[in-house]
Amino acid sequence: MKRPGNFEHFRWVGDKRTQIVYDVDAMTDPEPINELMAAGTFICFGPDNLAEARNRGYRPFNGTGHD
Repeated sequence: MKRPGNFEHFRWVGDKRTQIVYDVDAMTDPEPINELMAAGTFICFGPDNLAEARNRGYRPFNGTGHD
């Protein structure tokens, strides 16, 4: 999937509502990311990696929308 415009330099994008982090490069269905961008409840991480997202309490998306 193509990275969203404002996040073209970020692989990991989190949803503040659910504390779920998405690996945009691994997503095959763009709908969760499109919905997240429309809601405006996204966050990126620095450094841009899963370890930093987990450090902030985010769980990786597992394909179902549930942890």
